[in-house]
Amino acid sequence: MSIPGKLFHFVRPVRAWVKPAFGLGAFLTLAACAAGVPGGGADIQRTWREALVVLPPVQGADAPLVARQSRDAVARHVQRFPRGTRFPTVVFLHGCTGIGNLPFLEELGRQGYAVVAPDSFARRYRPLQCDPETSRGGQNLFVYDFRTAELTYALERLPTLPWVDLDNLFLIGASEGAVTAALFRGDVFNARVIAQWTCTGAPLVAGIDAPRRTPILAIVREDDPYYAPGNTPGQQGHCGVYMGDRARSQSLVVRAGSGDAAHDVLGDAGAVAAILEFLGDYR
Repeated sequence: MSIPGKLFHFVRPVRAWVKPAFGLGAFLTLAACAAGVPGGGADIQRTWREALVVLPPVQGADAPLVARQSRDAVARHVQRFPRGTRFPTVVFLHGCTGIGNLPFLEELGRQGYAVVAPDSFARRYRPLQCDPETSRGGQNLFVYDFRTAELTYALERLPTLPWVDLDNLFLIGASEGAVTAALFRGDVFNARVIAQWTCTGAPLVAGIDAPRRTPILAIVREDDPYYAPGNTPGQQGHCGVYMGDRARSQSLVVRAGSGDAAHDVLGDAGAVAAILEFLGDYR
């Protein structure tokens, strides 16, 4: 994978701490037990029904479809493709303030990927885990359990979508969602992207628990205010320190930004190019 050297620091992985991977079946059984009858009103089901879906354009000049998973627009759009069309699919886990990064998700659609982004804030009870005004996280830590359950339930429901290519699943997490992308143990994704997270900190969130054979690309900004010593002591660094035995994985540190770009990497052209090339390697 070739990436413009001026945009990144290349980080050599130095060690790994990885727990044994669980099979997908165990996670799906857990989701089925926790969620109740599909179509009901449980919070976990709401995160799926209100998931944001991005689908590739039918014609090259068209825009990708962007709609909620439960809307008729999704079915109508799929019907415009040849019968039996399946798309490589990205499960996107949003950050601590909700679904964003729409230009990035649309670019995935233009590149032929479908995107399904469960909406954690569709829950009836969903407090913030972070304070975006002060760039501080670590509140309401049970939210991390929410995010794992939401991903598990999404994996149970994905086979019901006829346009999903189950042999080409990818996981991308941003910030809070990247914690789940790093720690989820299911061996179902061709590759994963950990964006805007350092993989360091308290035992609750530290490390990478993905199966060792799963390729991982981690990208974080220099001097990210969310991980500044005064905001979150002990979370400085990058995910490379957990990649020692992951031959097909790497950690990239993007040059520092300002304003919204001080934390965001999915709006950085170089980072997006790196992600698209990485996904293409395992598609």
